[in-house]
Amino acid sequence: MNEVLIHEKAERIRDVIRYIKKFKNAVVVVYLDDRLLDSPNFSSHIRDLCLIHEAGLKVILVPGAAKRINEILSEAGIKWTFHDNCRITPPEAMPLIKMAAFDVSNQIMTSFAGEKVTSVIGNWVRARSKGVIDGFDYGISGEIDKLQIDSIKTILDNGFIPIFPCIGWSAAGKPYNISSVQLSQQIAIHLKADKLFYMVSDANISADSFTIPESIGTSAEGTVPAMNLEEVDLFLNVNNSSVNSMNSTEHRPNLTEHLVVNKENNVENNVSRETIFTLLKLAKTACNEGVDRVHIINGSIDGSVTCEIFSDLGSGTMIYTNNYGKIRSMVREDISEVLNLMQPFVNQGILLQRTKEQLDNQYQNYIVYELDGAIRACSALIPYSDGQMEIAAVAVDKTCSNIGIGPKLIKYLIKRAKESKASGLFLLTTQTSDWFENLGFIPSSVSTLPAERKAKWSPERGSKVLRFKV
Repeated sequence: MNEVLIHEKAERIRDVIRYIKKFKNAVVVVYLDDRLLDSPNFSSHIRDLCLIHEAGLKVILVPGAAKRINEILSEAGIKWTFHDNCRITPPEAMPLIKMAAFDVSNQIMTSFAGEKVTSVIGNWVRARSKGVIDGFDYGISGEIDKLQIDSIKTILDNGFIPIFPCIGWSAAGKPYNISSVQLSQQIAIHLKADKLFYMVSDANISADSFTIPESIGTSAEGTVPAMNLEEVDLFLNVNNSSVNSMNSTEHRPNLTEHLVVNKENNVENNVSRETIFTLLKLAKTACNEGVDRVHIINGSIDGSVTCEIFSDLGSGTMIYTNNYGKIRSMVREDISEVLNLMQPFVNQGILLQRTKEQLDNQYQNYIVYELDGAIRACSALIPYSDGQMEIAAVAVDKTCSNIGIGPKLIKYLIKRAKESKASGLFLLTTQTSDWFENLGFIPSSVSTLPAERKAKWSPERGSKVLRFKV
């Protein structure tokens, strides 16, 4: 097998092992769009959730039931409407809604059993009536009042997967129809979950459907792999959605119900955008209230959930606080990983070969970009006796080459050079001059280099000199 292919395959395996170690015993709450139950990928999604469970993660599943509720109510001839994303029905609809919700949960439990994984359907949700708001009676629609957290933890500790129907009960045992997306968010918040997944059919945050601000990195396919909370605000503002005015904690039930209903009226794209915006706001609230990460993933893609958990960039969009990617100073323990990162660029003739001994002597001049514990980029700022400084050894893992890490490293080093009052800032390159010129560097002459750097310049290699005004 080709050496490059072996290297790439090994890196993927290392990523999986690293993430399994990182998320051992992590609590993962998954909202599953019920339209996926009829998808050809449904069995694969169930199998993947079982694999995640067997890898030591604690999985909680919250299925939507909008599609099944629609079917059962239609068969019974019961009409319904929506108000502020809530399904409004007469009281006699409640037994049918409850039946639909448990039908979906039972279908999922049966699928788990087929994979030899035990799941449990329970009534761990205390609910209350939404009541009358601004003169409007919400009928049998309810809101979450309390979750039986201790019972949920016991089930997880015993190795079972809890399944939550979209039904809550009052203290007197009266059932209410509640929001599955809101429920999944509240479970994640109360359990301080490590991850909350919104697995929605056709969910996709990409340049094809949205305006992506320049400061938000995208993958090679144009999708947004991750946003911090500030970037979420920027994204929403730039896209100027009417959803921005909605409070992130109010009235978010049954988003996919709204999507399915409007899809029949051929306005799927607009509703899909609104659904994404609302999920982003829910994600931001969850992160602000203690959930480490929230993921919006496309359930129409086979393997999307495992890819999202066990790789750096995943398959969907991750919303996070501040513990995902960071620039830091290099330490000796990073040397082997940095050399491994550089090697593909050495093979292409972009970087000069460096040894462990060289890095051991110079690591104080290096910075690295760490992504979930793995080094995905590096660079160095080398000082010279005449006060000039050189940016060198810029390398970004190709899997992360489109998400803006490179420019962040360069801007960081430019700032450091200015703070050090460098008399000049330059770099040498053979194949990436256009990239650096886009960042503000301009061509210069070899004659302007510090004497000790000029002595190392090779006519055979013919590196170009570029400068940045500091």
